[in-house]
Amino acid sequence: MPTYSYSARSLTGQTKIGTQEAASEAELAHTLRSEGFILSSVRTAVQAAPKRSRFRAALPSLRRIPLIEKIVFTQHLAVMIGAGLSLTRALDALSLQTKNKKFAGILKQIGQDINKGIAFADSLAKQPKVFSELYVNMIRVGETSGNFEGALRVLTDQMKKDYDLRSHVKSAMIYPIVILVAMIGIGTIMMVTIVPKLTSIFKELHTELPLTTRVVIGISDFLNQHWLLAIFIVIIATLAARFASKTKVAKNYFDWTILRIPIFGDIIKKINSARLARTLSSLIKSGVPIVQGLRIVSRTMSNNLFIESLENASQEVQKGTSLHEVLAKYAQIYPPMVNQMIEVGEETGTLDEILTKLAEFYEEDVATITKGMSAVIEPILMIIIGAAVGFFAVSMLQPMYSMMEVI
Repeated sequence: MPTYSYSARSLTGQTKIGTQEAASEAELAHTLRSEGFILSSVRTAVQAAPKRSRFRAALPSLRRIPLIEKIVFTQHLAVMIGAGLSLTRALDALSLQTKNKKFAGILKQIGQDINKGIAFADSLAKQPKVFSELYVNMIRVGETSGNFEGALRVLTDQMKKDYDLRSHVKSAMIYPIVILVAMIGIGTIMMVTIVPKLTSIFKELHTELPLTTRVVIGISDFLNQHWLLAIFIVIIATLAARFASKTKVAKNYFDWTILRIPIFGDIIKKINSARLARTLSSLIKSGVPIVQGLRIVSRTMSNNLFIESLENASQEVQKGTSLHEVLAKYAQIYPPMVNQMIEVGEETGTLDEILTKLAEFYEEDVATITKGMSAVIEPILMIIIGAAVGFFAVSMLQPMYSMMEVI
């Protein structure tokens, strides 16, 4: 039988490290479980752990934890807590279950913090890149109110809706992105292979070329003679755009511009409105004060104009102003229905329920729009492609027709 090196943990937090013969890892886990220990890591003793380069060892820390991974974790944790398992035992089981090594390590660290007496929410707050402020605050409210399982279920529902919303938008954008990338790729190939052959013919005939033809030939010559410089320019332009997008002025200008693009601007407004309604509703249901809730929600927005509006709303509501009165000042970014529904919710004292209905309405609306978006985008793409092909054809064929007329 193979010999295994293992580490295990008891329900009281005691760690056990050793080697033992067993027919399989499952049998070893069963044996340790009968002794009151849960197997946490195992490897065959005769096999040394594979050495990894520093680069590969650093990779797990650079990877992000996918949203779907956190949804599954939260959902399973709610089920385990509801079944009566202790939090530490549930975390140990989930750390063994997940295939994401970075996430498994984080869950083990959280379990160790809890064994030291640190609150679950405080331990989660130590991982801001994995667990958002919204997640931490809802867990903290659940721990304080004694409805920990309920808070986990609300969080699961919240993240599922957010995941669905993102999925609808991503699926709608795949088609135009693929078409544009293919168009750029084909255009580059033509510039590098076809245009140089035509250029040599034009040079032999010594004919005067139109401006559009000279532009196409100039681009082709540059790509052929300075292709390394062209790649360098693309990289620098990409990095410069990313850097500029992180500055407040550039981000505000970009967000302001994109909200005014037909179709896309309306979708972004509805996505952010749905996220506002869904998240604020979840926070209010969990017992988070609306002023604090607005601050938390502002950090979940993807558009700076929405972030600034909610930060201002938090300050104004704290002074006693109604939320719908504040949002009425931002009619250019919030659809009229948002302000009207919030006003009804504040007047009737059912703001959380109204916000849930509002979120469902906009989530369904976004799903419907994105499903039919390809039918709208397709003719626009055809116009762009047609214009590009037409420009290239005219630029290359016009000199040929001129030469034929001379002949």
